[in-house]
Amino acid sequence: MIGDLLKKPYIPYGRQSISEADINAVVEVLRSDWLTQGPAIERFEQAVSRYCGVKYAVAVSSGTAALHIACMVAGLSQDDVLLTSPNTFVASANCAFYCGARPDFVDIDPVYYNIDADKLAVKLSAMAEQGRLPKIVLPVHFAGQSCQMEKIHALSREYNFTVIEDACHALGATYKGFRVGSCRFSDMTVFSFHPVKIITTGEGGIILTNNEEYYERLLRLRTHGITRDERFMEGTSEGPWYYQQTELGFNYRMTDLQAALGLSQLDQMDAFITRRRQLAKQYNEALQNLPLILPQEHSDAKSAFHLYVIRLKSDKVKKTRAEGFRMLKEKGIGVNVHYIPVHTQPYYRKLGFSQGDFKEAERYYSEALTLPLYPAMTDENQDYVVSSLREVLK
Repeated sequence: MIGDLLKKPYIPYGRQSISEADINAVVEVLRSDWLTQGPAIERFEQAVSRYCGVKYAVAVSSGTAALHIACMVAGLSQDDVLLTSPNTFVASANCAFYCGARPDFVDIDPVYYNIDADKLAVKLSAMAEQGRLPKIVLPVHFAGQSCQMEKIHALSREYNFTVIEDACHALGATYKGFRVGSCRFSDMTVFSFHPVKIITTGEGGIILTNNEEYYERLLRLRTHGITRDERFMEGTSEGPWYYQQTELGFNYRMTDLQAALGLSQLDQMDAFITRRRQLAKQYNEALQNLPLILPQEHSDAKSAFHLYVIRLKSDKVKKTRAEGFRMLKEKGIGVNVHYIPVHTQPYYRKLGFSQGDFKEAERYYSEALTLPLYPAMTDENQDYVVSSLREVLK
């Protein structure tokens, strides 16, 4: 079977788009005096903050690292609760454990597959009666489409919690006319630059905020808790070589090599988003008469379409999702499934979560299938995916 796959053109569900300009940007850094903590990182941070319309940006080694230290600066600690979506990658919930806290979940809405703001309101009311409100609510902008952040922001004012947007899918998306990452409706926003994301730095992530105190502490936490800034020292500096470790931090630094790639990729952002949205539109038109539920955009949002997820109408499709998945793979199409609900993972079941806790996320998962979508995908590639899917659904 592996031999057969190698003979066929393989169409992955997502992949990076690397140009000659990207390669030249990295080579330029390789020929410079800086490979790790050099000037390209600050230039990249400034470019991302300008693009999103936010004051501060702190680049780190991964989206997971970004989630971790964002939670730390928000004060998440032992016995606190973080609420997030079950329809996400495990990192969105695991970051609570890194701080000694506990994650919990709010079910998704049935149309956009994001955390349901109305269900969040109900849960918060119940938690308030119990005297145990969350420290953080972490909405996940699934597949590139923003959650209903205005409602979530209003709830944060009522119940006094911090909002951290997990926008790892959503660089380039907008909500109510503002770029995701502006932090207009949140305290911090996190992006990922993994190769399948909107732009890539290989591995990497970034935290955006308009809060100067958060910004200063994020800078320290990504570098072992160390500062050279006398404002944050005990006593006075002994000289330009001097530094102090003021708290326990981490080696979560991005390199200049990664930042240079990110800067070059950022120049292509608009083209990437335009192509992703064009491919999504073409899928919508080509698949509309099949027994599928197609992704929908909320009127307040413009999706970055990191993912294109369909749902099989199980009452009208004769094959199971597993059979369809296998048949498409055999045709050289790299379909995927996003996501297995976090609360059903063995680690989380051991903590007391169980099947049936968040039924909408589970229902969605049972029918979901991610089709290939990435900027370099050709119309011919897409036509092949569509024709193969038609054949599988017969």
